[in-house]
Amino acid sequence: MHNVWSVASKDFENIKRRKSLLIGIAAFPLLLSIAFPDIVQNQVAQGIQNGGFPANLPFGLESLSFFFVVLAAILPGSIAAYSVVGEKVEKSLEPLLATPLTDGEILLGKGITALVPPIIATWAGATIFMALSNYILYSGFSIYFFPEWDSGIMLLLLAPLAGVFSIELTVIVSSRVNDVRSATQISTLMFIPFMGVFLAAVTGSYTFSIASLLIFAVILLVADVALFFVSTSTFSREGILTKWK
Repeated sequence: MHNVWSVASKDFENIKRRKSLLIGIAAFPLLLSIAFPDIVQNQVAQGIQNGGFPANLPFGLESLSFFFVVLAAILPGSIAAYSVVGEKVEKSLEPLLATPLTDGEILLGKGITALVPPIIATWAGATIFMALSNYILYSGFSIYFFPEWDSGIMLLLLAPLAGVFSIELTVIVSSRVNDVRSATQISTLMFIPFMGVFLAAVTGSYTFSIASLLIFAVILLVADVALFFVSTSTFSREGILTKWK
């Protein structure tokens, strides 16, 4: 773990110098945390006008919470792409690959760097969204919706697993391309499986229940473990040093 944290610390220093990247990561959750309560406000206003609590509002609140899981699958890709392809382009990856560190230690350290800032930003945005939603709900119906178990599982379990899923797939993609922009654009497609789950919930094929969310989390965990071994085998330092131009 000492080797892993050494890699992570080095990458954190590199990422801190890329202000535009960090601003982009922080901006998206903040925008959602402001836009989503406006949707809640409209639903509450309609409920007050109709004389009752909207029956579909709990599902709507859980759906909006799930969007932060989708966001957690999108945001880490840009950091992961830069930490592999970007460092290769800037000639700062070769010295790291020349050390005795194993591929697993290097990828785990880079994965921590790619995961922590987006997850912190996602949790911060979700907290603001939940606080504003509770304020709106209490103003309209004198009730609080958050915290509740389904959203807790989404944010504390599914969001980190979704971020790891995105990072590992980005590493696999990055080992096949030499351009940061291409790797970043491809990494943005990692949200597709999670949007599929959201659409399945909208159509009634999937429910945001504790049991179904835990099953989804187990599937993601298995996929993350499998992808770690795939990404480690794909991340060949010999190939990167000899074939990448």
